Amino acid sequence: MEKPVHRIAACVLAALAFLLLGAPSTAGAHGPLRYVALGDSYSAASGVLPPDLTAPPQCLRSTANYPHVIAAAIGAQLTDVTCGGADTGDYVAEQYPGVAPQLDALARDTQLVTMTIGGNDSSVFLDSILQCGAAGLSTLGQGSPCKDRYGTSFEDTIRNVTYPALVNTLRAVRTEAPRARVAILGYPWILPETGGCFDRMPIAEGDVPYLRSLQATLNDAVERAAARTGVTYVDMNRVSEGHDACQPLGARWIEPVLQGTNAVIVHPNALGEQGMATQAMRVLRLR
Repeated sequence: MEKPVHRIAACVLAALAFLLLGAPSTAGAHGPLRYVALGDSYSAASGVLPPDLTAPPQCLRSTANYPHVIAAAIGAQLTDVTCGGADTGDYVAEQYPGVAPQLDALARDTQLVTMTIGGNDSSVFLDSILQCGAAGLSTLGQGSPCKDRYGTSFEDTIRNVTYPALVNTLRAVRTEAPRARVAILGYPWILPETGGCFDRMPIAEGDVPYLRSLQATLNDAVERAAARTGVTYVDMNRVSEGHDACQPLGARWIEPVLQGTNAVIVHPNALGEQGMATQAMRVLRLR
């Protein structure tokens, strides 16, 4: 028979091994973090190389987008359904033929969800850039022709239409992935507070603060919707300051309309996607 002292020693060694190494069967059962990336072109990194060849071509998704950066950094199992041009309606309906509703990617065992969404709702973001750009060209960059023409209409749409759509969408995400940590990122600054850069972003000088205020209203709507639904908000305002489209290459996170490097204008470049990933990991305390 085995002596008692030997049995005690064996038990002590087994206990130490368990504490130091953990239980192999438990670690194997958990596996990598199950991470689903939802969202629009700011999440897809539309225009950034290299393209994701597994994605539907209409989505213009890049493997350098912030979800891929996060997944690589933390060793997560990524399901990426981000798609350029997506709005909140594309979470529950096909965005393009054969492109499933984004909520279909979620499951009860999903552990992490990230997204940017809301900027394309009612085409407010795109329309404001296009309309203000056309207005700025008409005055050769002088005055505030866009503000004079459209007033509060863009911001009114965000408050009255985009915000409730965001609340409903975030609630739906939480329903489909009840155990997941859900995060929504704000949009990095496109323009500086004042001045602008008419040769790269053809916005009249007086409309630069007007569009900046519009983006602040959008980010505020995203933040309020996150707070109302218990979702983590990743604030990009402070960290993206000084990285707008008017900054030189190597400093800017957003590519300008003219003299840029990306085929998809007024969108994050690879540096911007890295900045978004870094901020998301910091807020979510991902290691």
